[in-house]
Amino acid sequence: MSGVDDVMTVPSTAQEIRLASRPEGFPTLENFELVSVAVPEPGEGRLLVRNLIMSVDPYMRGRMSDAKSYVAPYEVGKVMEGGAIGEVVVSGVEGFAVGDKVLHGSGWREYAVVDGARAVKVDPEKAPLGAYLGVLGMPGLTAYAGLLEVASFKEGDVVFVSGAAGAVGQVVGQVAKLRGAARVIGSAGTDEKVAYLVDELGFDAAFNYRNGPVAEQLAAAAPEGIDVFFDNVGGEHLEAAVASFNNYGRAALCGAISVYNAKASDLPPGPRNLGLAVGKRLTLRGFLVWDFDHLQEEFVREVGGWIAEGKLRYRETVTEGGLGKAPEAFLGMLRGDNLGKALVRL
Repeated sequence: MSGVDDVMTVPSTAQEIRLASRPEGFPTLENFELVSVAVPEPGEGRLLVRNLIMSVDPYMRGRMSDAKSYVAPYEVGKVMEGGAIGEVVVSGVEGFAVGDKVLHGSGWREYAVVDGARAVKVDPEKAPLGAYLGVLGMPGLTAYAGLLEVASFKEGDVVFVSGAAGAVGQVVGQVAKLRGAARVIGSAGTDEKVAYLVDELGFDAAFNYRNGPVAEQLAAAAPEGIDVFFDNVGGEHLEAAVASFNNYGRAALCGAISVYNAKASDLPPGPRNLGLAVGKRLTLRGFLVWDFDHLQEEFVREVGGWIAEGKLRYRETVTEGGLGKAPEAFLGMLRGDNLGKALVRL
């Protein structure tokens, strides 16, 4: 390959996954297409990266639809994208050498051409590569910023986390405990995940939302009410939190996976008790993680330190078998099959 400073042998073709069609309701494998393409030359200012591990995340479901949103939808017939970590195999960028491991946004393919300005070098000696896509990556920063800045957490708060055994939720609850929460409660979709939250992560209480009405289980777990709600689920969970909030409660609205796969005609009504927000003087605030880049160094320093000290734990669900398994891993994540961060090893 020409016009580059450092090169290693690469194949002439590789695989990528494209959006074959837009799903109606819950996606299926037919919405994805695995194709072979020529491996391009990166040229000056760019890197050719062989992806090693990629992320599947709830927000990707929104990008499969063409509804107006905060991020452009995937295009039908075009390769999808998302967080990935790979090895530089061709470098045309000063400061990047063949063999460097980099974090970038061109997942869903075996080889990616990445602008040098959009690649972040990561150190596999300091943390496993998957951690840079999870606990030390976008999900971890989402948890940290959402709890501490969006929800204005303070020592002594009672905190409720929905979807607490996922990539974001598992970090939220532990940061709250480490920062001095009076009580941390989590919800999850299986008894195994409930046990993980309490026995391994140190939540004070957790419940399986499939075992009964969320409002009743939350009221039992937090008899004196909650001060902070970190919401990854929406729907019934948000309504239950509004009912349990103490005065001046704060909610960080991160996601609403309970309705991501609903058809527009089947969307449930919003929380029926939002009138309580007036008398309780509640703050319900949505947010996007990229609004909090200013917290990146503090986040890595504090959370990375807790991990090194064994104070903060995390799990990953890694799907093996290469790129072709990514759609199955994505659908499994939407079903809640994963414990912690969902990843695919290429």
